[in-house]
Amino acid sequence: MVIGLVMQRIIVLNTKGGCGKTTIATNLASQYANLGLSTSLMDYDPQGSSTRWLSLRSKERPQIHGVEAHRKPRGNVTRVWQNRIIPDTDRVILDAPAAVDHTQLLNFVRQVDTILIPVLPSPIDIHAATRFVEDLLLVAKVRQLGVRVGVVANRSKRNTKMYQSLERFLKTLHLPFLTTLRDTQYYVRAAERGIGIHEMWDKRVEEDKNHWQPLLAWLEEDNNEWLSKISPVA
Repeated sequence: MVIGLVMQRIIVLNTKGGCGKTTIATNLASQYANLGLSTSLMDYDPQGSSTRWLSLRSKERPQIHGVEAHRKPRGNVTRVWQNRIIPDTDRVILDAPAAVDHTQLLNFVRQVDTILIPVLPSPIDIHAATRFVEDLLLVAKVRQLGVRVGVVANRSKRNTKMYQSLERFLKTLHLPFLTTLRDTQYYVRAAERGIGIHEMWDKRVEEDKNHWQPLLAWLEEDNNEWLSKISPVA
């Protein structure tokens, strides 16, 4: 059991579709579950990709509590009741939809502690990320609310000019540039089994597992003592 942790709510958010929000949300949720933390995964995306991923997850794996937050409540059920999480939850991961308007953005920001922004190495994604970060700072006022924001370069190939352009861009945002996740089919293979990449035994994914360490360390800056003592469950 992990003692003395404060529940954290982390949202993976970017108004640009197809940037890999679900991949990051599901891999982060599975990593926390493997670290022995009570973890909930809230699926706000109407496509329901996180929910499908959970349906593929073996009951023998560390369990993750799923919430289909994108569904409309039925009957006399309220949205608050439908979106409830189990008691003593340590980590709540929110998988956000694309095309979030300003009202939805404000609602999301007000209910989380941390925002992770995945960005792909393409001119379209870089342009979209610029506008989205402006909305976070000016419309949602994340700094005034004390919400932490970090950026992840997703599905990237380091030895390309496009990645170098993305890296230069991310460094201009004055936000923590947390890590780079490479473009690999191992994420697809993990998703097909309802697991995270760090739950795979293949030695070829060790590089990918290492890419997650700076991200997790940043998320858990105040909890590094217990983080260094817990080994992920295979």
